[in-house]
Amino acid sequence: MDFESNNWVWEGMYYYPRLFGGIMLTAALLGLSTSYFGGISVPSLLYPFPYLSIFHKKKHEKKRVRVYIDGCFDLMHYGHANALRQAKALGDELVVGVVSDEEIIATKGPPVLCMEERLALVSGLKWVDEVISSAPYAITEDFMNRLFNEYKIDYIIHGDDPCLLPDGTDAYALAKKAGRYKQIKRTEGVSSTDIVGRILSASKIGDAPQDCSNSTPVGEADDKKHKCGAEKQAKGSQISHFLPTSRRIVQFSNGKGPAPNSRVVYIDGAFDLFHAGHVEILRSARQLGDFLLVGIYPDQTVSELRGHQNPLMNLYERSLGVLACRYVDEVIIGAPWEVTQDMITTFNISVVVRGTVSESNSSMEGRQDPYAVPKSMGIFQVIESPKDITTSSVAQRIIANHEIYEKRNTKKTASEKKYYAERKYVSGD
Repeated sequence: MDFESNNWVWEGMYYYPRLFGGIMLTAALLGLSTSYFGGISVPSLLYPFPYLSIFHKKKHEKKRVRVYIDGCFDLMHYGHANALRQAKALGDELVVGVVSDEEIIATKGPPVLCMEERLALVSGLKWVDEVISSAPYAITEDFMNRLFNEYKIDYIIHGDDPCLLPDGTDAYALAKKAGRYKQIKRTEGVSSTDIVGRILSASKIGDAPQDCSNSTPVGEADDKKHKCGAEKQAKGSQISHFLPTSRRIVQFSNGKGPAPNSRVVYIDGAFDLFHAGHVEILRSARQLGDFLLVGIYPDQTVSELRGHQNPLMNLYERSLGVLACRYVDEVIIGAPWEVTQDMITTFNISVVVRGTVSESNSSMEGRQDPYAVPKSMGIFQVIESPKDITTSSVAQRIIANHEIYEKRNTKKTASEKKYYAERKYVSGD
């Protein structure tokens, strides 16, 4: 007898002896041998009693674990994405709460991105199953009960960095007390505070590069020394502390190539400071085929196109941001500026697309058309950009309110330095 497959029958006999005794008596009256119950046909005998299937269902159905994580998700970056990836690994379904604009203003100051933009970014991540808009900054008892009862949440997740309310109390104290709290590892090397700092530093450098060579007339030496010193200091504060590893790239990748007959769509760009405009254009591009391949320009190309203070995020940071998007299947890390015939053949590209909204830069004038080859092949297509957001327009929001953000960053930078100075190794990510 297959004990595993029929074990539920014996459990039923143990817990419901009268019910099963009646069934066996009925079987005996019908002239069936008791040996009948030792064979594979036992389940068929129970078909006239459909309500008995509850034993089988209870034995084999596994409850799906639903986990919840929240955040402001302002200036979405790969650290946010990695937090959501880790949270999803702790359950089967990930529900993400996006804190309202009003609560962010009350606790942190004005957000850079509005609620609509932040929702688009969070919803566009591959690990997210459900989004709750206008979630509270603090997990109150009422909201926690809503999570448990209405949204069927099993665990509330947060990083290993402390999240304190204005009064100094732990924002997740109630979840911890209820025994429904789990912790994930914070992603080192990036934060929204860090990115705001990079933008503010880049704005101080300016668009025109300084000649910092030694061939300067004596009368101009002091002025030049001052300008170059300020530029180097600003650039120094822009340095990314992200340490790229092959493991992180694998964690963010789908790990699957296109099928032999797939329609491969190719789109390229800098994808600096990943924003809602990027999400929407990638969604539109993906709808044109079965597999979306995204080319990400190397740092040098972005600097040549947009000025030496760019990109704000380095190549690997930008690659992770794009890989986290649910509409992207694969990326080319350090894609060439020109789409060549060899590229099209190598990746079996069916259509090359670009959006109607992009960064304008005079340095692009006079350059060879990067899409000349796909245009000549009749596989180039311009698609309407759903949003007019650009990296520059997002950066300008911060620059326009630089005093507010500089003040906030000074406070946040101090707390982050304290965190890194006191933190201990946390296993698993």
